[in-house]
Amino acid sequence: MLGVDDFAFRKGRHYGTVLIDLATHRPIHLFDGRESEDLAAWLRDHPEVQVICRDRSSGYGEGARLGAPRAEQVADRYHLWANLGEAAEKTANTHRARLAEPPPEPADTPDELEAEPQVVQPPRELKVVTRLREQHAAVHELWDRGMSKAAIGRKLGLHQATVRKLVGARSADDVVAKSLQRAHLVDPYLGHLHQRWNEGVRNAAQLCREIQELGYSVGELTVQRHLRRYRNGRGHAPAPGPKPPSVREVTSWIMTHPEHLADDDADKLRGLRERDPELDRLTGHVRTFAAMMTGRHGDRLDDWISTVEQDDLAPLASFARNLRRDLDAVRNGLSLHYSSGAVEGNINRLKMLKRQMFGRAGLDLLRKRVLLTR
Repeated sequence: MLGVDDFAFRKGRHYGTVLIDLATHRPIHLFDGRESEDLAAWLRDHPEVQVICRDRSSGYGEGARLGAPRAEQVADRYHLWANLGEAAEKTANTHRARLAEPPPEPADTPDELEAEPQVVQPPRELKVVTRLREQHAAVHELWDRGMSKAAIGRKLGLHQATVRKLVGARSADDVVAKSLQRAHLVDPYLGHLHQRWNEGVRNAAQLCREIQELGYSVGELTVQRHLRRYRNGRGHAPAPGPKPPSVREVTSWIMTHPEHLADDDADKLRGLRERDPELDRLTGHVRTFAAMMTGRHGDRLDDWISTVEQDDLAPLASFARNLRRDLDAVRNGLSLHYSSGAVEGNINRLKMLKRQMFGRAGLDLLRKRVLLTR
């Protein structure tokens, strides 16, 4: 039983491969590179290998197929779960604008019903929000014309990552929500600031001094920038509601076993699922996969993939389609008891040895320390 994984001599540039005997949890070989032919050559010299545990790297999968065609390949469950988590986070990110709880509708009192309605000017939109809306519209206009993402980036002067983000966003609100939901140092004091602003106190310096007495430790400029949006005529500062959960928090709730969720988090997730049918289906798909993985029900994998592919959750459907490329290994990973845990433990030990040598050891010395040190 063989475990295979890569490690970095220099992250992002130079990698090697370590092979682990899963019966003894001991490293048995270390070589430079992570090409499929290198692994295949080693396997041809060791026909006794019957099981190969690996991550979902196509190079290692091809090397195992060429060098040991009769061996069973087993995809590591940790990497499967991590890849599923990435797909779930991408899906939740497309729903960022819908994560906030809807504000409660205020009940009208008799005095308010008799009073003449007051016209309250909406706050000015932040410059960053206006810019994002304009960029989103411009990018999608060019994308609909058939231009590539690289051409759009050159024409609009935008980074490729920005173009990909804008093209992937179904609406400008999905992009804007990310900027609006960022944590700011003034957030804990918004209740006091908005209350005093609506009472008629419009001096930012005075308001800054007041919240400094409450614990605020940053300068006046941050307060000025926040209040700037309410300075148009009779700008009314709304009562700050609860801050919406971050995409990372929502993903964590979805990926956590329901019995291990805190009661408060479980209630928040339940509310999200009731408000958003797509997040409800995402949670259902993730929990079905989790039950399949922990219960070793690899025979259900094909049905799960077909169900997810028929859904309109694009990142999750992409994850499901990619499973088909390595279907046998994934099914084995969800059915058999073999695990790459011993491999990950040896990778951590290898990293420790590299740090002890300040990253200056060559492959020969590193191989001796990894294979011979007990």
